[in-house]
Amino acid sequence: MHQLRYFILLFTLLVITKAKAQTDTTVMLKYRAHPKREFRGAWIATVVNIDWPQQGSTVDQQKQQLVNILDQHQRTNLNAVMFQVRPAADAFYGRGREPWSKWLMGKQGQAPAPFYDPLDFAIAEAHKRGIELHAWFNPYRATFDNKYSALSPDHITNKKPEWFFIYGGLKLFNPGIPEVREYIVQVVLDVVDNYDVDGIHMDDYFYPYAIAGQKINDAATYAQYGSNFSDIRDWRRDNVNQLIKMLSDSIHKHKPRVKFGISPFGIWANKSQNPEGSDTRGGDSYYELYADSRKWIKEGWLDYINPQIYWPIGYSLAGFEKLLDWWGLNTYNRHLYIGQAAYRINERKIGAFKYPQQMPDQIKLLRNNPRVQGSVFFSSQSLTDNKLGFTDSLRLNYYKHPALPPVMLWLDSVPPNTPRNLQVAKVPNTNKIQLKWDAPLPAKDNELVYGYVIYRFEGSEKIDISAPDHILHIQYDANPMYVDTTAQRGKTYLYVITAIDRLKNESDRTPTMAVMVQ
Repeated sequence: MHQLRYFILLFTLLVITKAKAQTDTTVMLKYRAHPKREFRGAWIATVVNIDWPQQGSTVDQQKQQLVNILDQHQRTNLNAVMFQVRPAADAFYGRGREPWSKWLMGKQGQAPAPFYDPLDFAIAEAHKRGIELHAWFNPYRATFDNKYSALSPDHITNKKPEWFFIYGGLKLFNPGIPEVREYIVQVVLDVVDNYDVDGIHMDDYFYPYAIAGQKINDAATYAQYGSNFSDIRDWRRDNVNQLIKMLSDSIHKHKPRVKFGISPFGIWANKSQNPEGSDTRGGDSYYELYADSRKWIKEGWLDYINPQIYWPIGYSLAGFEKLLDWWGLNTYNRHLYIGQAAYRINERKIGAFKYPQQMPDQIKLLRNNPRVQGSVFFSSQSLTDNKLGFTDSLRLNYYKHPALPPVMLWLDSVPPNTPRNLQVAKVPNTNKIQLKWDAPLPAKDNELVYGYVIYRFEGSEKIDISAPDHILHIQYDANPMYVDTTAQRGKTYLYVITAIDRLKNESDRTPTMAVMVQ
């Protein structure tokens, strides 16, 4: 539930329990200590200025804040951010159809001055640091509160009031209206077509989380459009399914190399509700939210699924380890990234999160599952705050070495050719080493090279690029040059490089080039 859980869990579908506080969650198992490929992400939430930008910031301050965030994530060897660009039918980008978000300059519809495009800026700065940027959309939420008079005249709720119902004081798009689905697809395609994003990402807000005593006001829409369904609940699930299928087809048609993923509520269904569900006893997405998240991955509509498993190991009603295993068995050959609750570190409500070992143990568990390709932390601020020293633990141990994102062979299985004519030389009067090379010949699919990976070894070390230990730099641009500023006098270094394409398929390595620093 992302940002709402960040406060006091406004929609309390998270199971509330008096579970016994755990005193030790240490996981004793062997695990992949340093995988070369792993998705390492963080959500950067803009709604209510959770992570960025700070309220009342100038344009220059906003830019510096975002650079600081990305610098820290680069130091921690993260390789992806989910950047929230549409919190409530508004925009953190300029080349679209919805008004500027009020959480940018303080008023909905107000452009940044002096002008800049936050999404363009975020993409460029992320890519400079070898970090993918996935544009994060809230699909159906149109307002975050009931202050409707503060909405821009250009806000879609003022242009098409018949498209919305009110639930919990918020205006929400009615998913049962075909024109609503078409509109949301066009909103997403504005970003796909106009920005160099690596992925499109959606969170768990489809039909609303239940509020006692409230009812979804869509009976008239069901009467108009639901004739093929005898049960309104099945019709609601189909409405969401249609949107996901439309988005998948449209995104991949417009830009085949753009990834599409969703972060659903952590429980699809409980076994007590459905024999194919998980061994849990909590709120669910299938029956309560009308979101058949397992179907989306089973049908191949998603490139990755990123369930929010925001409970600790051993939790009696929804154990992290049980949900991890369940999702691992329900990935259907697509990627599985686990949503981890960094915001709950040091939380006292469920005692396990107060122990520093809880989050590292979760990483051990997910790395021990071969069907899991990584994780995403909610949220960015929780990592930059270094709660209980967890970010230090990532930087010094679990994420000690850089990692490439895992490949998606169903989108692109053709690697680039090998870079040519690598030349390595010491820069006069410095300890710096300059590497130059020629771009590889065109790949079999004629895709252009997207970047390079530079590996460095010392002395007589064996040249082995199957592990990340010797990755010196991951470069998301095609400039055939790199300067190593960390070389030390008196050492001999061996360099090899590889090429990567947009989806991070990697070429064979170049021949080894050696240089002695004197």
